Amino acid sequence: MKPVKNRAVKYTIGVDYGTNSCRALLVRTTDGAEVATAVFPYPTGEAGIILDPKDPNVARQNPADYIDGFVATVAAVVAEATKKIKTFNSSDVAGIGIDTTGSTPMPVNAEGLPLAMTPEFRRHPAAQAWLWKDHTGWEEAAIITETARKAKVPYLAKCGGTYSSEWFWSKIWHCQRSAPEVFDAAYSWIELCDFVPAWITGNLKPDQAARSVCAAGHKAMFSTEWGGLPSKAFLKKLSPKLADLRDRLYSTAQASDQIAGYLTAETAAKVGLAAGIPVAVGAFDAHHGAVGAGIKPGRLVKIIGTSTCDILVAPATTAVADIPGVCGIVPGSVVPGMTGLEAGQSAVGDIFLWFAHHCCPPEFRRENEGATIAALEKAAAKLAPGASGLMALDWNNGNRTVLVDPLLSGLMLGQTLHTTAPEMLRALVEATAFGAATIINRFEEYGVAVREVVNCGGIAEKSPFLMQIYADVCNRPMRLSRSAQTCALGAAIFGSVAGGVYRTTAAAQRAMTGIKETVYKPIKENVKIYAELFAIYRDLHDAFGATGRHPNLEGVMKQLIAIRQRVR
Repeated sequence: MKPVKNRAVKYTIGVDYGTNSCRALLVRTTDGAEVATAVFPYPTGEAGIILDPKDPNVARQNPADYIDGFVATVAAVVAEATKKIKTFNSSDVAGIGIDTTGSTPMPVNAEGLPLAMTPEFRRHPAAQAWLWKDHTGWEEAAIITETARKAKVPYLAKCGGTYSSEWFWSKIWHCQRSAPEVFDAAYSWIELCDFVPAWITGNLKPDQAARSVCAAGHKAMFSTEWGGLPSKAFLKKLSPKLADLRDRLYSTAQASDQIAGYLTAETAAKVGLAAGIPVAVGAFDAHHGAVGAGIKPGRLVKIIGTSTCDILVAPATTAVADIPGVCGIVPGSVVPGMTGLEAGQSAVGDIFLWFAHHCCPPEFRRENEGATIAALEKAAAKLAPGASGLMALDWNNGNRTVLVDPLLSGLMLGQTLHTTAPEMLRALVEATAFGAATIINRFEEYGVAVREVVNCGGIAEKSPFLMQIYADVCNRPMRLSRSAQTCALGAAIFGSVAGGVYRTTAAAQRAMTGIKETVYKPIKENVKIYAELFAIYRDLHDAFGATGRHPNLEGVMKQLIAIRQRVR
């Protein structure tokens, strides 16, 4: 299928696949104005996630939900735009971009069809998509790390020195060890961010699907420095079957300014678009979100949602040190022509949802968990920093950066018989802020400057309470991306490049992104107290995180009480 040639195109579509739903956004390319949006909650499982009550590490998704989500949301935004704008025509859509969670790989047959969409494996948990927060491969991740270190291969150098259970190879290997019938039936595996573009362009076969350098570099130990994926010799040390699989994966990977294919007539008819629209190579949501927030050297973009991702870029001509504990240092993974750096926290919004669902007393309960959290925040905002006497660790879903350890868990220290739910929620928010500061410090320790922080995502938009705490803890102004849907906007930006509206990603960013006037500035007296509390957090972090540092925790409880008494 040849691309549509239309000099009058004015719009582009970004489709953002999140943890619980997918969203389409139709954007005007001249200025980034958001014309129409639609959301599709995944219908399978609990809030779209297939869980296992016997194993809290399991998190899978039904691949069919992804296809249904694309059709439903894209058709909806096209219909909305048609109603709102008299001059709008579906042929005015220049391109489509896709971003997704990751690493979210799924097993496919030789035709590229997910095994979960075949009759034999439709209900098999291991045949589904392995969502980013599936930690069942924690043992395999540890073995991958140890094997790479012993073999003295460079594969871990660009992903923080430790392989994660959230990533590609640990999940696939765990499938082989725990569900060999699924692994043996799979011809290949594909990331969600590669699957959706492949499906809508008719390039499903594993040797035809365009593969994202973002997914490959950050999660699959792919680098041109060593010829692509890890060698068969290394993979054979893990499992001969993994070594055999390597030949059925991919040897090249592309940035998102490249074209993955063109919208098929079949899919176009379902969503009300013209066939032949260019579809950009996919990437992960946080990386596209960073583009939608106007990322540039020195600007840290924080995507705050169920988890967080922290994204930085450096010019390709600038040498970037190998940074322990980060989630990848990959050329072209964010902005083509620049090196992308990723870090993050395995749970942020999920921690607040957990607390609202399981730990909240009746007087704060509202019609839904979001409203419950808002009620708790309103009460917690009346408290001064340190007044609760509490300290928490933000590891309820393990630690992504800088410890890279899924076996760590949450902690709440300093509770008394008078401790309240708002105090506990505030301590949890502060813990995520301390985790964010730890990440910023790690980047700067290794020479990557963080001159400003731009936040995006639903929590950043909706919670001034959290944003002020982040500003105070990190002692930096906190700004907000202009778009409330920066991930989808980033995908739309790449759709505009694929569609030829802009020649470069940077040019599209200049036209289509912006920062809100709202700025959360550090409050001096809060900064001073949080510096004391952060020192306690670091002691707990290092003591429980097996960092090799062994701080004396004997006086921690009394320190918290002393701060509490002084503040009150």
